[in-house]
Amino acid sequence: MRQKLRVAAYAICVRDGQILLARSPAPDGTPEWVVPGGGMEHGEDPYDTVRREVEEETGYRIEVTGLLGVNSSRHTVRDGFGRAVDHHGVRLVYEGRIIGGELRNEVNGSTDLAAWQDLDAVPGLVRVRMVDIALRLWRERPVTGRLADVLEDAE
Repeated sequence: MRQKLRVAAYAICVRDGQILLARSPAPDGTPEWVVPGGGMEHGEDPYDTVRREVEEETGYRIEVTGLLGVNSSRHTVRDGFGRAVDHHGVRLVYEGRIIGGELRNEVNGSTDLAAWQDLDAVPGLVRVRMVDIALRLWRERPVTGRLADVLEDAE
């Protein structure tokens, strides 16, 4: 079985009771909210990845104010030829503070909308599980940087 490792970095940006989220289409086309961020490029530091991805997806420049934690998942997927792939995802979750730029939507990227959402409204949004995991890391700030009870896929 082929193996694939994907490392990604995401930012939780909260201000005035709102969280910055981006919207992305699910595999079936349904729009769902995601945490701004994404995959590292070869040779890129995750710190630089999260700043680049947030700017690409939202228009904002951020200051990274802390590393909240790491989430890992492993599952088997099928590639375009139907072959099984052992996929391992490692996601670094940072806290970020907006320091510049203006809110805008990504053009020709993985997301189509960026918006501030009330923290209280998040449970009612159609969202990927990673939003909940990242928010828990932000709220709980586990000293280990890990939510021990979150062992399944978060994508």
